[in-house]
Amino acid sequence: MQRIRLRYTKRGRLRFTSHRDFQRAFERALRRAEVPMAYSAGFTPHPKVSYANAAPTGTGSEAEYLEIALTAARDPEKLRALLDESLPTGLDVVDAVEARTSGLADRLTASVWELRLVGVDRADADRAVEAFNRADAVEVQRTTKNGVRTFDTRAAVVSLETHGEPADRPTDQPCAILRLVVRHVTPAVRPDDVLSGLRAVADLAPPVPAAVTRLAQGLFDEETGTVTDPLAPDREAAQALTTADPAAAAKAPA
Repeated sequence: MQRIRLRYTKRGRLRFTSHRDFQRAFERALRRAEVPMAYSAGFTPHPKVSYANAAPTGTGSEAEYLEIALTAARDPEKLRALLDESLPTGLDVVDAVEARTSGLADRLTASVWELRLVGVDRADADRAVEAFNRADAVEVQRTTKNGVRTFDTRAAVVSLETHGEPADRPTDQPCAILRLVVRHVTPAVRPDDVLSGLRAVADLAPPVPAAVTRLAQGLFDEETGTVTDPLAPDREAAQALTTADPAAAAKAPA
C-alpha cells in the first residue's frame, strides 16, 4: 500500500466551502481521476483519506493537508495534476509527496495567518497590536456546543505584527494587514479569537469582517521562530533513498 500526502488550497469564493463539502468534492475527484484508492473494511467502506487540521469555514488557505492510501503505486506529481484537474478552481492541489515518515498530523503544530482589516487605519492597528503583545493574558469568550467558554488567546500567539497596506486594495478605504503566528493548542485559538482579543484590549473593531487566509502550517521551529514545511521530511527521506540506492529510485511508479 502506498501513501501520498497532498497540500491543497481554499481560494476565492471557495473559502466558504465547509470541510464536509470539500470531502465530498475530493471523493468525486478521486473517482474522476481513477485513483486506485484503498478502502476501509466493514458494511460501508470509505476511501482511506486522512484529513489534518482543516481551516474554519470562511477562511482562505494556502496550506491544507491530507493523506490518501492507494492499492497501487502512482507517481505523486502525476497524481497531483490529475486531482487538481478534477477539482474546481480554488480548491487546488499544489504539492504531493510519497509518505516516507510517520506523524504528519504531529508536524502541524502552528499556523501563519494573514488578516486583512478593510476600513482600519494602519496606526489604529499598530496601537491594538502593541496592546495585545504587551498583555500577559487576553481572555475572550466563545460559544461552544457546551455553552460559553472563556479562554486566554495571548498564550497561543507566538507573534502578531502589522504589515503595510496591500497594493491590490479594491477601494480607497484604508486596509491594515496583520500577520499572525499561532500555536495549535487546546482549546484551539483561531484568528477570529485574536480579533476578539484586539477588540478587548484596544477596542479595535473592523467595520467589515476580516478576510483571513492561512499562509502556512507546520512544525514551529523554536530556534528560528518560523513554521516549517511539514512535507519536507518526506522529500528528504526520498532524496536519501535516491542517493543510497539509485537503482531502486529508477523504478519510480508511473
